[in-house]
Amino acid sequence: MTDATVSLRRNATVAPVRRRIFGSFVEHLGRCVYDGLYEPTHPTANEDGFRMDVVELVRELGSSTIRYPGGNFVSGYRWEDGVGPRENRPRRLDLAWHSLETNEVGVDEFARWCALTGSELMMAVNLGTRGVDAALDLLEYTNHPSDTYLSDLRAKNGSPEPYDIRMWCLGNEMDGPWQVGHMSAHDYGKLAGRTASAMKMVDPDLELVVCGSSGSAMPTFGDWERIVLEHSYESVDFISCHAYYQERGGDLGSFLASSLDMEYFIATVVSTADHVKHKLRSDKTVNLSFDEWNIWYLDEHRESGEIKEGWPYAPRLLEDVYSVADAVVLGNLLITLLKNSDRVTSASLAQLVNVIAPIMTEPGGDVWRQTTFYPFATTSRLAQGVVLRPEIDSPTYTTKVHGEAALVDSVATFDASDGTGAVFLVNRDTEQARTVRIDVSELGATSIREALTLADDDVYAKNTLQDQNRVTLHPNETASVSEGFVTVTLPPVSWTAVAFA
Repeated sequence: MTDATVSLRRNATVAPVRRRIFGSFVEHLGRCVYDGLYEPTHPTANEDGFRMDVVELVRELGSSTIRYPGGNFVSGYRWEDGVGPRENRPRRLDLAWHSLETNEVGVDEFARWCALTGSELMMAVNLGTRGVDAALDLLEYTNHPSDTYLSDLRAKNGSPEPYDIRMWCLGNEMDGPWQVGHMSAHDYGKLAGRTASAMKMVDPDLELVVCGSSGSAMPTFGDWERIVLEHSYESVDFISCHAYYQERGGDLGSFLASSLDMEYFIATVVSTADHVKHKLRSDKTVNLSFDEWNIWYLDEHRESGEIKEGWPYAPRLLEDVYSVADAVVLGNLLITLLKNSDRVTSASLAQLVNVIAPIMTEPGGDVWRQTTFYPFATTSRLAQGVVLRPEIDSPTYTTKVHGEAALVDSVATFDASDGTGAVFLVNRDTEQARTVRIDVSELGATSIREALTLADDDVYAKNTLQDQNRVTLHPNETASVSEGFVTVTLPPVSWTAVAFA
């Protein structure tokens, strides 16, 4: 019996598969950089002190862009502290996370790390305590070829070739009262507009991201975007979105439908940006950079008191251990980003290592994949060609937070050049498996290349240091194709990818 149907049509194209959708985020926070990416005493460390076992997993994850160095951290950061001989770099107080920053890793080292992983560096500038001058200096240091003070300083520091960073974030979450240098929408919009205009005097082809709201629950949500864009629209290319989700009060059903909130967030910001476009009689379109998104058990971290007095170096902060349910929601959020990739053209999973991350490490020891690693890595690997928006006919259920939600959600990609494609699906049903019939007749599918499912009898099963492979992907033996239809059965609370040819 078929519980849901998915129809794929060649003309239902959303956009090309944008590799920047599969970006990630590295912040100087907790053990993300120090004891995560960087551990010079680790047996696998290279000459820069970076763990090569972590590099290998980042490559497997398929991260395309890496937003750096924050995050809240960037709003108090002096980039000059992180260049030159390591023994001369100053130690600073990091006000964002109440930690000690040694500046052992800076822009030069991180650019080399990005080259190791094959990812694009997406740089953030400090508009919390600094402004136009510091942003221009960093731009000159990273991107100008030679024969200026700062470009020659980069060469002296070991990098004669410019990094040619194309994407730049104009600060971080400046709407948040927790942010160092927090300001009003008018004040931030004016500063961001001035900074963007100056940076484009250096290089008009830069891609600049202005800060949107740090969450759809912020009291200024909507108004913030409108005001900021009215001050900066013609000089910027993206507006940022940030969203984190968690299960609350044992309400698994609402948690599994978290992507409905992300849909609302995207639709609201798109509408606001287009409103400003028409108000200003502009010919350009500002797209969305969803450059922080993930599962984050923020309520529990707030209650834990893990940020303590003193200024510790690389403390264990925000090290969520993810369950099967968390991974299913993450896979569903990625489905939503792909469905909206006509306007969401860049995204960053926050973060990459140890801090609310798909990859975990132990000092001097192992590196392992969290449950959330698998849907991200598999989607990044299989998504090729164009995104197709499916027609989905699914039973629904009622959630306390989001109202009616479909039990089955899905998106697909298709590459006409070689006739290959992939369908990504979630089953939100907490009790029953659901059989899905997928119409691929217009795509000419005749064979299944692979079918993989993430599920477990215990939806709260996790991978830990002691049991690193408790949850993995398994072949879905129910997947078959016949006469233009793929049929697959999805276990309860599961994420599945079916690749066809």
